[in-house]
Amino acid sequence: MDTGTHLAMGVAIGGLATIDPAVQADPVLFQAIMVGTLVGSHAPDFDTVLKLKNNATYIRNHRGITHSIPAVIIWGLLISSIIYLFVPHVPFIHLWLWTFAAVILHVVVDLFNAYGTQALRPFSNRWIAFGFINTFDPVIFSLHVIGIGAWFLGAHPGYTWLIVYSILILYYIKRYLDKREIVNKIYGHFPTTTEVLTSPTWRQNEWRVAITTKDQFHVGTVDNGHITIVDTFRKKPLPHTEVIEKSKEDRNVSAFLSFSPMYRWETYEYHSVTEVRFIDLRYRSKGHYPFVAVVKIDEQQRIVSSYTGWIFSEHKLQHKLRLNDDDILTNSR
Repeated sequence: MDTGTHLAMGVAIGGLATIDPAVQADPVLFQAIMVGTLVGSHAPDFDTVLKLKNNATYIRNHRGITHSIPAVIIWGLLISSIIYLFVPHVPFIHLWLWTFAAVILHVVVDLFNAYGTQALRPFSNRWIAFGFINTFDPVIFSLHVIGIGAWFLGAHPGYTWLIVYSILILYYIKRYLDKREIVNKIYGHFPTTTEVLTSPTWRQNEWRVAITTKDQFHVGTVDNGHITIVDTFRKKPLPHTEVIEKSKEDRNVSAFLSFSPMYRWETYEYHSVTEVRFIDLRYRSKGHYPFVAVVKIDEQQRIVSSYTGWIFSEHKLQHKLRLNDDDILTNSR
């Protein structure tokens, strides 16, 4: 989910904690728990700081180790322990449990969008992305705003959030059923389908879909149950050529391939340079596929430039590649 929704969920868990008799009887404990749930609701996304290093590191690690089983346990203990240093007289177990609940909720809700997480690490590095809740869902955010408003106006926070989250559970079930209906239609339309990746939009009845069949990739939209295919690409397995194998050694390409489950690739020849381009098919927007990895390799099989990330024009992509080219030349001196 987006940062705003995660923080709203932190407020909600803090309010929900008031159903705990220990919290009801101790205003200081309530305040400590509210701090814990607000911090805990965002803590797994502290890895966003990796963007300051480079896109490859960010893509390879975001929603990875910080969303893993050990990290969830550590976040809960670390945050509640730091808060406990300032209020050592409050019951630690209650502080930890509610802070831990906020951390768990963060990781759980991230499973339901198209990006997903590696929540099963260290047991599995597989990305889990159920793909039926948008990263920013207006319904979910609005319900939290309503809950906060009701609390501000005097409603009991515990009961308010029990009602809100009961509605949200029903909403998640509804979105799951919406996705299942879409997937069933796609399998009926394309009998050789092997995988369907869905990505909901802000509109309730509009979805983006990426379909893998035996021989092709299909990219399309679903609007009110009507499937429209907008692009079709022939599946081409990566050949074991010298250029391709070299491209896979690049950190940007390697990060992209570790994350993207459905992509196509292209090569272009420019004088003494070969460009290899990998294009994620899940995120088509306005006729463009913005999530890519590109590497340029010279005749001596040296990587001269590369980039991975979100890019929305060829001009900006080539600008990024030139900047990275300068970095590589500087580092090689």
